[in-house]
This record gives sequence, C-alpha cells and structure tokens, in this order.
Amino acid sequence: MQVMEFKVTKSSLKNIKADMLVLFFGARGLKKESVQQFDALKLEKSALKDFAAADGESLLIYNGASRLGVQRVLLVGLGDMGGAEPFRKAGHAIAREARKVKAKKIAIDASGIAEWSLRCGVSPERLAEALALSLVQGTYRFDRFMSGKLDKKKKDKPVELVQCIFRGNAGSVKDIENGVLSGGLIGDSQSLSRDLVNLPGNQLNARDIARYARESGERYGYEVTVMEKDEIERLKMGGLLAVNKGSTEPPTFSILDYNPAGGAKKTVALVGKGVTFDSGGISIKPSNGMDEMKSDMAGAAAVLATVEAAARLELPFRVVGFIPSTDNMPDGSAQKPGDVITTYSGITVEVGNTDAEGRLILADALTYAVQEYKPDVIIDMATLTGACIVALGYSVAGMFSNDDKLASSLFTAGEQCGEKVWRLPLWDEYDEQITSEVADVHNTGGKGAGTITAAKFLEKFVDGHTCWAHVDIAGPSFAASKSPQRSQGGTGFGVSLLVNYLRSLVY
Repeated sequence: MQVMEFKVTKSSLKNIKADMLVLFFGARGLKKESVQQFDALKLEKSALKDFAAADGESLLIYNGASRLGVQRVLLVGLGDMGGAEPFRKAGHAIAREARKVKAKKIAIDASGIAEWSLRCGVSPERLAEALALSLVQGTYRFDRFMSGKLDKKKKDKPVELVQCIFRGNAGSVKDIENGVLSGGLIGDSQSLSRDLVNLPGNQLNARDIARYARESGERYGYEVTVMEKDEIERLKMGGLLAVNKGSTEPPTFSILDYNPAGGAKKTVALVGKGVTFDSGGISIKPSNGMDEMKSDMAGAAAVLATVEAAARLELPFRVVGFIPSTDNMPDGSAQKPGDVITTYSGITVEVGNTDAEGRLILADALTYAVQEYKPDVIIDMATLTGACIVALGYSVAGMFSNDDKLASSLFTAGEQCGEKVWRLPLWDEYDEQITSEVADVHNTGGKGAGTITAAKFLEKFVDGHTCWAHVDIAGPSFAASKSPQRSQGGTGFGVSLLVNYLRSLVY
C-alpha cells in the first residue's frame, strides 16, 4: 500500500513545482474571486465560462504564459460551502483528475482556508483533515491479485499520486499541518480496513485477522493478545464455538489494547464482528451475491483500524478492541437450526437460523469485554442484518443505544465525518419476538423489525452496562459498484466515525 506524503508550505505558488496545481472556488462570488486570482497568476480567463464551482465540480486547464511552475491547473468547486462535505467531494475530484493525468505530485492552494472556515462553520484544521482523508480515499486501489498473465496492463503499476503539497499562509499553516497529519493517519488506517474487507475468504481466515492485529500492534506500540481455540473452549465461549463448528479453520479471539503512557481516566471498548466468510451455515444463503460475504468481517476491520488510529494519534484514553473471528460454513458437524447453545455469559440461546451467526459471536465478546475490562463505554460494530439495508439503504448505518448522550455523540460524529448513522429504537415490546420456549432467548425474531430484534438480542449480553451502542454497518461497509466517491469493494466505513467519536471525548 502506497502511503501518501503530505507537506505544508508558505511558499509562493510561483515557486512550487508540481505536476498539477489545485485552486478552489466557491459558487458565491465566483466571478470576482476567480478573475482576481486568474489575473494575479496570468491564467486565461476564458476557461471560467465552463465552470460554475458546484460541489465536487472540476475543470482542468493548461496554462500558457502564466507565472506558475506547473503545466496543469485544476479548478475545483466548493459550492455553497455547507459544512465539510464539499471539501470531501473536492478531495475525491482531485484524486480522480490526478489519476487521469498521471500526476505524482500536486500542489493545493489552501491559503483561503480561514475564510472557508468562517463560511462553512468548520475549523480550518478539520477542513484540511477532510481534504487529506478524501485524497487518501480517492487514490485507494486494491490490485494485489492482478498477475498480468492475460493482460499486461493489469500488471503494470499505474502512476499514483504520492505527494501533496498544501500551501497556506502564516496564520493557517499550523492548522493545515495538524489537519493533514490526522487526515493522512486516519486514511492510512482506513485503507488497512478496506484491504482486509477486500481480501477473499481463501486469503483471510480468523488466524490471518489475528496476524494483522499483531503486526499493527508491533508497528504502533499497543498490546495484542490472541486467544486460540483451546483458550476459547476453556472460557466456554459457546457462541463463537457454535458458529465455528462447521469450519476447518479454528476460531480466534483477539484483544487489541491501546493504553496511553501515564495511564488513562477513561476506557472505551470496541467490539467488531469478524466472520471472515458467511455462507449462512446450514441455513445457507442464496448463491447470488454470496461472494460479497467475504465482507462480513467489516466490523472487525473497522475496530482494528480504529485502535491503530487511536495509537497513532496518541489519544489520551484507553481504547480496547475485541475481535471474535471465524467463518460460518455448512458441514456435517455444523450447528443446526433448533440447537441450544450456552454462551460465555451463561445465557442459553435457541438457534433458529444459523445465518444469524454474527450476534452469537458478538454475545460472547460483549460479555467478556464488560466483565473483564469494565469499560466506561462499549460500542459494537457489525455487518449484522440485511434488514438494516431495507430500513436505511447503503449509505447510512443503523445505531442503537441505551444511553442518549452516547447516541447523540455518535450521531454528531457521523455528521461531522460523513459516515452517517441513524438511531433506531430499543423498546421492550420487541423482546416478545425473541422469546424461546426451550432456552433463555431465540437468535432470530421472525418477520418484521429484523435489525431491531438483532440489537435487542445483543442488549442481553452487555451484562447491565448502561453506556452501550450497537452500530449495524451492513449497508455502507461494502460497495457493490464504484461511484464518484468510492471504488468497488470495502469502503472502510466506521473508522472515521469511531475516531471522531473518540476525539469528542477529549473536549
């Protein structure tokens, strides 16, 4: 994975050498501002006839006898500058154009960031972060399996954008430096999450997830403990073991513990569903679209990437990730509909459908996290239900919480970073749908409110914790096709959301 280098300078645009220069314009006052800037840089003003500066709009021009040391100038629109979203769209537009013209090094004129901040109500640092993060997102590629045996072009590595120079002024350089640093770090961690989601089931099993966690911990200085099957059996984690019964690959339970130097006053637990491939088990899924079930560990990938980002950003509180992992396969020894299992908590579960497996492995992990680490806050993230996609579509995650302040903080964090969540109810009436005549609880809720009954199931395993949230990322975690702001495959959804939530605890 190519890591993008960000630099910040106060140098004049005329002294910056790059393959492409980026200039930003808002729709309001476009004519006056653009004419002034074009005159100052000796650029041809006729190009402005084809540019309206709408959100994400871009226009590439080639300068003639200008005062610049670059051949290409990219005009990028910020529209009416409503929040940070226009800057995220701008970053993706820049990445697309850089790829088209094979630019390795670009310069971005961000000297107006203080004024943009006043217009959109977002701090200069967060605007710079949004730009840097979207640039990393926009240049992401997953091509490690392209051999070139049938098409040599697929083997040739494309020219990639590797360096981005932000130009600021004396009053904004520090904010830009801080923003691009955090944006780059979050983007790198998010790229790891996307890589893991994009890996096929034959390239990523439970032990592989544990290995990636160990490598990250060694690189960024946090502790990783991996429990193998014998330890999981000793702990009697019946949910994880039941799902694993049909697999030839052993399960793992990884604990990623970032604890800042000097100790921390607050501990946040993050639990991620790590089903590396979900066939549905005996309750097997339809074949159409089953290949996308390699992404059923997107919650685990987001948790791993978030703990890594917390360590790299040196956040001042403890962040502990819990990743129960296995695949879910049909086999003669697989769990069957109608089985009754005993979870780590001692709660018994009637398994009505083996394709409702994520909640079983999360049940063990949630109880373990609460009992052994006693966190102040616990959040689980999972591709849990297709019902959430029916309710909210592919762009928004479902969010449930037993704490209004936590729910509000997660909603705000999502609005700020563009990874939106919408709160759904946890009313007691839904408990009736998951009652069982033979066990303490049923793992499915029948017809209707499927994403809510899944959350109600999980609620029973937080051991009375009063500050818990469940985030169902089934919709936004994987893109079946590419769009202007995302490539096909894993999106890395959840990383920015969790990092923004964690940072909100600092202030």
